[in-house]
Amino acid sequence: MACKRSRIHWLLVFVLISSVYSSFGQDTSLVKKIPVDTLPFPTLVVPVDTALRIINLNPYITLHVDSSMEYNLDINKDSSRYFWYLRNAPVGLRINKDDGVLSFKADKSFFLSGRLKYDQEYKVYLGVQNLANPKEKVDTSFTLVFYNTEIVISQVKPSVNSVVYIDEGDTLSFNVQCEAGSFPIEHMNTIVNAPLRSYTSVTKCNDRFVWPVPFDFVKETDSAKVRVFNISFIGSDKFFNKDTAIIKVIVRDALNYPFRQVEYEKMVKEVNKYILALKYTFRELDKKVKNTKSARSTFDIASGTSALTGTALATSTSKSSQNVGKVLPSVGVALVPVKEAASPTKTYEQNSASAIRGCIKRLDYVLSDNMLIGEKDPEILTKLAKIRAELKAVQVQLVDVPLVDTGEFSEEELNNYFNSPKVNKKYKLTRSK
Repeated sequence: MACKRSRIHWLLVFVLISSVYSSFGQDTSLVKKIPVDTLPFPTLVVPVDTALRIINLNPYITLHVDSSMEYNLDINKDSSRYFWYLRNAPVGLRINKDDGVLSFKADKSFFLSGRLKYDQEYKVYLGVQNLANPKEKVDTSFTLVFYNTEIVISQVKPSVNSVVYIDEGDTLSFNVQCEAGSFPIEHMNTIVNAPLRSYTSVTKCNDRFVWPVPFDFVKETDSAKVRVFNISFIGSDKFFNKDTAIIKVIVRDALNYPFRQVEYEKMVKEVNKYILALKYTFRELDKKVKNTKSARSTFDIASGTSALTGTALATSTSKSSQNVGKVLPSVGVALVPVKEAASPTKTYEQNSASAIRGCIKRLDYVLSDNMLIGEKDPEILTKLAKIRAELKAVQVQLVDVPLVDTGEFSEEELNNYFNSPKVNKKYKLTRSK
């Protein structure tokens, strides 16, 4: 019944189409011609994937410290017939040779021991190879980097202890180093709680702090002859994380040796000049004593000769000779007051000459006994005080002796006269019997 209805339906459709076609007549121009594509359809060829490759490798892997990783690598072929391997792998990185599971646990002990480092790129070489065909393999690589979110503050580390002792006249010099943390120190400030002059400030790591300590730094009012101050080095990174290192400096009072040496040399020069003046004064006094002694000796010889001649003539047979002999002894006696009046004894000059000679010997001995020994004699102050005290004592002793200038005589001439054998014999002490 259904088949019969279908046939009737198709028959009616055919009749309808025939009637429409007959209404147009036999004019075929009214019928639109539809172009026909005569080119054949292309045949799609699907290529076969035969080259071995890893299909899910990440070329750059970043891990946090104390984290773990499991990364399942895959290839474009049956992985059961291939095995995996690693070369140049960092500590802790492993791969399952059968299924290609890459695993790692970034233990913090690896970094504390120095076997692994933060922010360093580790290039790991990875490979997969066919078990049956050694030539079928893939060698590639990826980069592994570890990072840490824990911030370690960089520290300032001076190259000296926290307490430094130094003497006046020395130079305080040391390096200011930095212990690197998460971020390096970029700026450094130097703060001193004492007014210092001519010191080199530290502005960055590994700079050198230099300060020559002056001799007048420690004042008389400072207790225990020391002066204490602090030097602070403040370092900061780009995020203004700061670290401070404090150095306590104790400056001890010390001898200003260059100044004292100049003072010593000046004092020695003054003493030598005073000795030359004394030698010239001694020479003048000795000359006066010598001239007076010669004149008195002449009067004594003349007086003795007159008395002896008168005695001899008194025994003569000639009357006139006897009269002359009676007069001559009186002449000798008369010469004695004339000697005292014309050439009195130079007691003051002789005593002054003797005193001056003794003072010259004392000063020479003091200078030789207090000479400086070595480049820096620690007893320079004591020796300087002895020379100054001895010079003052000599000046007090000879306060009544007028000093004269050296005149036209040179130092060598005065020394030759003072050390001549005649003068030494004249003023040499004699042993009393």
